[in-house]
Amino acid sequence: YMKADPLGAAGDFITAPEISQMFGELIGLWCVDCWQKMGAPNPVVLAEAGPGRGTLMADALRAAGQVPAFRAAAQVHLIEVSPALKAKQAATLAPYLPAGQVSWHDTIGDLPEGPLLLIMNEFLDALPVRQFQRSDGGWRERVIVANPDGDGLSFALGPSDPLISHLIPPEARDAPVDSIIEVSPAVEAQMMEVCERLARQAGAALIIDYGHTAPRFHSSLQAVRRHRYHPFLDRPGEADLTAHVNFFQLTKLAAQAGIGVQGPTTQGRFLQQLGIDVRAQHLCAKATGPQAKEIMSAKDRLTDPGQMGEPFKVLAITSAGLAGVAGFD
Repeated sequence: YMKADPLGAAGDFITAPEISQMFGELIGLWCVDCWQKMGAPNPVVLAEAGPGRGTLMADALRAAGQVPAFRAAAQVHLIEVSPALKAKQAATLAPYLPAGQVSWHDTIGDLPEGPLLLIMNEFLDALPVRQFQRSDGGWRERVIVANPDGDGLSFALGPSDPLISHLIPPEARDAPVDSIIEVSPAVEAQMMEVCERLARQAGAALIIDYGHTAPRFHSSLQAVRRHRYHPFLDRPGEADLTAHVNFFQLTKLAAQAGIGVQGPTTQGRFLQQLGIDVRAQHLCAKATGPQAKEIMSAKDRLTDPGQMGEPFKVLAITSAGLAGVAGFD
């Protein structure tokens, strides 16, 4: 699936930065605000995990250019493993960064030491999950098997294993039969790596993704191909696979690590507190009629509860002493 660019009209899905420049601009200004509250360190690592085509970072840098001291201090680092997307990111960022002024890494752990501002937009949902289903005999892992006739794949339940009980979170212990829970060691590992970093160095991480803030007991796995929902096990490797992010668990992990937690809140509420309504009006004042209509439509898509405003959640985790970051009540 990493061989091609999955974004845009010709791809499989579209993300918030591709919908409107306002999204990246407001996040760029959010980073400036955090940097100022951190004491304006120079240099500061400005990183994005899963940066897509680089659109969010480009818009963020353009908006942050209003504060030249921040732009001078920011060292841009991107966490990306797709060769196709790395090439797109380089091209997108070329107008904003001189050659050699952006670095790529495979993992968050590869980022250089120092004060950190980390953006994670629609990154965690793409990491793998394990599913466990409660049967009459207890919890069993949900697995994928080849159909006996050799035609395709199916879900099945693995064998009973007493060790599975150690993976079941406390809030799911009494869930009814047929309940499904999702556990993501990969997401938890990424989260703990960020938490450990912020426990020893100044900084903040902004996590934006679709997910839930209370325990849920059903499957959230989904596949999207060419902007339509796709059978999850059909044509593996040709569709975007995701699962909802468990913000309830992320908040617990951050609290256990002893770092600051702000949110989660909804994406709509977050963007409105950052001033998306004012920014949209400013853009509309300089636009033609059809352009203004597109701007307002994009704003609604990002903030309306029935579109992306409610399903997408926002969580900020911060180092000690960095409180009251923008966007959260």
